[in-house]
Amino acid sequence: MIKNLNENDLIIFTDGGARGNPGPAAAGVVIKDFQGKVLIGFGKYLGPTTNNVAEYQGVIEALSCLINNPIGESKERKIYFYLDSKLVVSQLSGLYKVKDFKLKSLIIKIRELEEKIDSKIFYNFVPRSENYQADSLVNQTLDQEKY
Repeated sequence: MIKNLNENDLIIFTDGGARGNPGPAAAGVVIKDFQGKVLIGFGKYLGPTTNNVAEYQGVIEALSCLINNPIGESKERKIYFYLDSKLVVSQLSGLYKVKDFKLKSLIIKIRELEEKIDSKIFYNFVPRSENYQADSLVNQTLDQEKY
């Protein structure tokens, strides 16, 4: 993980998943403070969609949450996202081009939300085993839905 975090920095784990591809899908978000204490955690049912769309939607839900629930806002704050999708991390970091129209529209939405937050944002890949809290929220949300 990250060393030398500032007290205003945030660590965000997001995940998205679909049962079937496409199929019933959900996103999970876990927002932590610089010490790793969970500040906010939630899952959101997305309806039928693909795994990739659900992964992007997890990021959108987290950014929207930050806009609607300001947490220790500071111009020096950095936000570190952790996802278990190499594709999404690579696309959001600008390493891979996005050809799919639906995914392009989601990236545009993410960029618009990023501008409203006014913090430096970093997207990082982690193995699923390190993203277990967000993954668990995805599965809990899907288990609770009647689809």
